[in-house]
Amino acid sequence: MSTVENNKVVFAEPPADFDWEAVENPSASKADKAKVEKAYEDSLSSISEKEVLMGTIVGLNKKEAVINIGYKSEGVVPLSEFRYKPDLAIGDKVEVYIEKQEDKSGQMIISHKTARVHNAWGKVNHAMETSEIITGYVKCRTKGGLIVDVFGIEAFLPGSQIDVKPIRDYDQYVGKNMEFKVVKINQEFKNVVVSHKALIEAEIEAQKRQIISGLEKGQVLEGTVKNITSYGVFVDLGGVDGLIHITDLSYGRVSHPEEVVKLDEKINVVILDFDDEKRRIALGLKQLSAHPWDSLDPNLQAGDKVKGKVMVTTDYGAFVEVAPGVEGLLHVSEMSWSQHLRSPKDFLTEGQEVDVQILNIDREERKMSLGMKQLTTDPWQDIEFKYPVNSRHTAKVRNFTHFGIFAELEEGVDGLIHISDLSWTKRVKHPSDFCKIGDEIEVQVLEVDKENRRLSLGHKQVEENPWEVFADTFQVGSVHEGTITGRTGNTFVVALPYGVEGTVALKHLRKEDGSKANVDDRLPFKVLEFNGDARRIVLSHTRTFEEGDDAVPAAPAKRGRKSQDEGGAGQSPSIRSVNEKVEKSTLGDLSVLSDLREAMENNERGGKPAKRKSRREDEDEMDTEG
Repeated sequence: MSTVENNKVVFAEPPADFDWEAVENPSASKADKAKVEKAYEDSLSSISEKEVLMGTIVGLNKKEAVINIGYKSEGVVPLSEFRYKPDLAIGDKVEVYIEKQEDKSGQMIISHKTARVHNAWGKVNHAMETSEIITGYVKCRTKGGLIVDVFGIEAFLPGSQIDVKPIRDYDQYVGKNMEFKVVKINQEFKNVVVSHKALIEAEIEAQKRQIISGLEKGQVLEGTVKNITSYGVFVDLGGVDGLIHITDLSYGRVSHPEEVVKLDEKINVVILDFDDEKRRIALGLKQLSAHPWDSLDPNLQAGDKVKGKVMVTTDYGAFVEVAPGVEGLLHVSEMSWSQHLRSPKDFLTEGQEVDVQILNIDREERKMSLGMKQLTTDPWQDIEFKYPVNSRHTAKVRNFTHFGIFAELEEGVDGLIHISDLSWTKRVKHPSDFCKIGDEIEVQVLEVDKENRRLSLGHKQVEENPWEVFADTFQVGSVHEGTITGRTGNTFVVALPYGVEGTVALKHLRKEDGSKANVDDRLPFKVLEFNGDARRIVLSHTRTFEEGDDAVPAAPAKRGRKSQDEGGAGQSPSIRSVNEKVEKSTLGDLSVLSDLREAMENNERGGKPAKRKSRREDEDEMDTEG
């Protein structure tokens, strides 16, 4: 209904209860319309969001699948969610998850992948409980194995579970559908582990039992190298594996099995042993060829010189190959005449060609001992002529013991210098206080024991015995300057002139003011006792002032390199001259004592110098006295 106002048509608003359908379809009543609506709604499925329903594929194109779930609108799912099912076709029944009934455009949102994940854990648990065989899609490779799509969730297929034999190329399985068994589920972390190997293990076990039941020791079979490790080779014998230990690959020394065989190589092996229960088979390869010892020259015997190659060195020696596959032990003690055992690596290197002598050969035990030093002259062969008694030589300090020094005269010839033969004057507590390893030292041969390969050497013997001179210098009652250097209990050690040491008791260290002397004090000392045979001088400081002028004057102690005349009244000029030069003795400075003795003999002869004896005259005199 309309009216005209101000030359304009104005339409009137219809009433709120106006029935347009009655106008459009005057013959239809409200009851009829309600009935039709109910019939339409009954023809549609009742769905709810977040629900899993079954649908039917009604359309397919290159990217999507159209799925009818019996609702007023159909859903669309990307074909990528059906990669596990490449044979998808119209009419197939599939699961879908209702994410949303309608979007803004009225389209229903569904997902096949989410539906599979939603139900996957129930299926996976059921498959593991019942050992059901399931199908999965290999999506990609990962560290140590493959990722498999199973029921819409990702499961891990370890490389060791792909097949019964080792697989080196995992990429060949990517993009393929495979059958699996669920072997492990971690409910907490939602991890699933599947195995393809488990499907065929039962068949393999039956095959193994059949193969092992027909095995016999000594039987020769053909196999394929399946795997190589540092300790041996696994060989596939046609369904069952055997191990060739590295020691059974070759009679020669093998550093690594790869030196002998290669992967996938077909080889003949002999059965050495097998265990029915543990399904273990021990194989051998070298046993198929003749043992090298059987073809060794029968004329080869102890004492023969042969050439060999150092195969390996150990702490105790080296193994030398004298013929292909035949090795002998060259002990470190047989490498050099030296009595100082060293590392074999000081003499030999692996791969080196060497000349050796056969010391012992045992063909039954297949053992051989070799020597290298036997090809050189034994230095002890003519030791009595090379190093006669009383001869003097320069030796090298090699080792210390608490009782002396081992000194080397030449390679293989050592001698012992007893601690008592190191010095005429010093009391040596330990050889390391006297010299160092590697020092050169003058020695005199005291004794030769060729049979036991022993030499007795002396160092002090290269100098004259100073105690013969000291008898006049350190007379009982003479006074000398000395320094207290040490203490043992109530006895103190005093360093006197010419490198001589004396001892003084605690009671004889009382000073004139009543105090006690101590270590490092430098004081005058009076000689109470002199014993040249025992090399002992007993001293007293207290007696120097208690007895006053009764003391016998003696040579004053040196103070550095400065001349000291005070207190030297009554001394000869030659004695005073020696005092000015003398220093504390070391390895060879006791020659000043010879000068002292010569000066005293000069005084006794009225000032004429004494003629020194030659070394030959000394030796002749010692032989005459002997």
